[in-house]
Amino acid sequence: MPELPEVESLTHFLRERAVGRTVLGVDVVAIQALKTFDPPVTALGGLSVTGVSRHGKFLDLDCDGLHLVIHLARAGWLRWRDDLSGAKPVRPGKGPLAVRVRLAPDEEGPAPGFELTEAGTQKRLAVYVTKNPEDVPGIASLGPDPLRESFTVDALKRIVSGNRTQIKGLLRDQKIIAGIGNAYSDEVLHAARMSPFKIAASLTDAQIADLHEAIVTMLSEAVERAHGLAAKDLKAEKKSGLRVHNRTGQPCDVCGDTIREVSFADSSLQYCPTCQTGGKPLADRRLSRLLK
Repeated sequence: MPELPEVESLTHFLRERAVGRTVLGVDVVAIQALKTFDPPVTALGGLSVTGVSRHGKFLDLDCDGLHLVIHLARAGWLRWRDDLSGAKPVRPGKGPLAVRVRLAPDEEGPAPGFELTEAGTQKRLAVYVTKNPEDVPGIASLGPDPLRESFTVDALKRIVSGNRTQIKGLLRDQKIIAGIGNAYSDEVLHAARMSPFKIAASLTDAQIADLHEAIVTMLSEAVERAHGLAAKDLKAEKKSGLRVHNRTGQPCDVCGDTIREVSFADSSLQYCPTCQTGGKPLADRRLSRLLK
């Protein structure tokens, strides 16, 4: 799943390549991906891309005041094409292509653009056309952005205070903190040497400070590593930078212990017992006692 660092990098990528170009058209191949109907997606045709920004995990292309908002969900991705002039029409239901955005060429150059694709059978990629990004339900309910200056240790302390949620779930909740998903929550908790099952309200001031440093450092470093990369290279870069997530059975880079996994119905988490749980393996979320 693309998370804050990858979406931030895609924002910079599109800002460099799409801003200033006119939208020739938006082809919706997977109709379920389009979540709005007024204004219609055809209203984007002829408008210029004037800016690209990010709201949590949402991409926002400002087209002369009309916004094309994209959420890549769990299995979606953005693929830039230097030339879409010869792209063949795709029938709905055929392949992973969900949306194609065609942009005007530079004078006599090729007509570039990008495609939104989604793998798998659970189609959750979402596209909105709106006059105000705050009208998108997922954006309106977002918590604070962890890379903003306002996300201080005191701000995090207010978030966890009295919250009886396990810290892993709190970090993933977009209504509490925007942009962190399954992968980077694993990485943050490993860096903070904290059990994923620890109750948020039980954190001491020192632990809150450590967690804040881990959040800001891990995300900032991931953004820096991804800066300047082409969209097609971001997935590989993300994978290479992970220390625990999706590394079940491999040695921890910090202590050498074997990285372990806890599975859920539709996801899993990875952690290092020595670094995070006092050496105690968590056999199963439903059976393991919450580690303090």
